[in-house]
Amino acid sequence: MMNEFTLGVEEEYMVIDPVTRELTSHDQKIVEAAQKIHKDQVKAEMHQAVVEVGTGICRNTDQARKEISQLRYTVSQLAGEQGLRIGAAGTHPFSHWEKQLITEHPRYSEIVNELQEAARSNLIFGLHVHVGFQSRELAIHIANQVRYFLPHVFALSTNSPFWEGRNTGYKSFRTKIFDKFPRTGIPDIFNSIEDYDNYVKLLIKTNSIDNAKKIWWDIRVHPFFETIEFRICDCPMLIDETMAFVALFQCLCAKLYKLRLQNLNFISYSRALINENKWRAARYGIDGNLIDFGKEMEVNCRNLILELLDFIDDVVDELGCRNEINYVLKILANGTGADRQLAVYEQSGNFEAVVDYITTQTLIGAKQ
Repeated sequence: MMNEFTLGVEEEYMVIDPVTRELTSHDQKIVEAAQKIHKDQVKAEMHQAVVEVGTGICRNTDQARKEISQLRYTVSQLAGEQGLRIGAAGTHPFSHWEKQLITEHPRYSEIVNELQEAARSNLIFGLHVHVGFQSRELAIHIANQVRYFLPHVFALSTNSPFWEGRNTGYKSFRTKIFDKFPRTGIPDIFNSIEDYDNYVKLLIKTNSIDNAKKIWWDIRVHPFFETIEFRICDCPMLIDETMAFVALFQCLCAKLYKLRLQNLNFISYSRALINENKWRAARYGIDGNLIDFGKEMEVNCRNLILELLDFIDDVVDELGCRNEINYVLKILANGTGADRQLAVYEQSGNFEAVVDYITTQTLIGAKQ
C-alpha cells in the first residue's frame, strides 16, 4: 500500500482516591512527574481529576500497544506514589462534577467562560485514535466514507453506563454529556479539503472559534497533523480493547483507500442517517439493532460487526494486526466495558465495587 497508515493513540484516565473511590485532584503532580519520563506524552486536562496520555507516531499496532502499556504503567505507578489510583472508563460511576476542580490555564478558563455549565459538567474520558495520511485531500475523502462505520466501533467501546450514582440506561452516557458542546457528533460530508478549510476559516472569521481544535466532532481531519482523528469512543477499560479499536480504525482507512485505488467508492451516508445508528449504539451498545442503510432494515448489531470484520479482512494481515482484530470477537462474547460494569454493580449492589473493578482492569497488560 502506498499510504503508511501510521497511528497515534490518546487516552484520558480518571484519577481516583482509593479510600472514597471518588474522583480527586492530583494537583498536576502525576503530570509533572510523568513528563520527566515521557516528556509531553502526558498532559493535564481541563478537570484536575483527569490525566491524558498520548503515544508518539507509531508504525503499527504492536508499537502502539507497547507505548500505551508503558504509559498506563507509568501513570499508575506515579499515581500510587501520590496515594492515588487511575481508572479507564467513559464516566466515573458516582462522582459529581460540581465538586471537581478546573485546571488553571488560560485555554481552560476561556472554554469555561464561553461554554459555562456545559464545560464544567464535561467530566468525561475518551479515546482518540489518529491514522496518518499522505495528504489532507485523501484524508477528507476517506473521512467522509468511514463515518458510516463509527457507530459500529462506538458500540463495541461503550464504557459509561453510570453518571453521578445513577444507572442512566445508556451503555455510553459519555456521548450524551458531550452533546452539550457545540460542534460535536457526526460531521457533515465535505466535498473537498478546500470545502472543509473554508468552513474553518468562516468560523474563525466570525469569532465562533479561534482555531480548528475547537471543532470536537466524532471524526475530524486534524487541523495540524496529517491524520484523521477518530474521537467517538469511550476510554476503554482494557488495553486489549483500546488496541482492537485502534486496529479497526486503521483497517477501515486502509480498506477504503484500497477501494479508492480500484476506483470503487463506499457510499457516503448523510449525518442524519448515521446519527440514528450512533444513538442506538449509545443506548444499547452491542445488544441492540443498527440500521443497514443499504438494505434499509434493522440488523442485529453483532451481525453488522461480523460483516465489518469480513469487509476489512483483506487488509488485516497486510497491516499486521490480526491479533488485535480477533479481540473484537472476545468483546462480542464477554460484553463491552459498560456490560461488565453493569454486571459488577448488579452483583455487588454498590458503586465502590464498580470503581475497584475498573481500576483493576485498567492495569491488565500495563508494563514498563
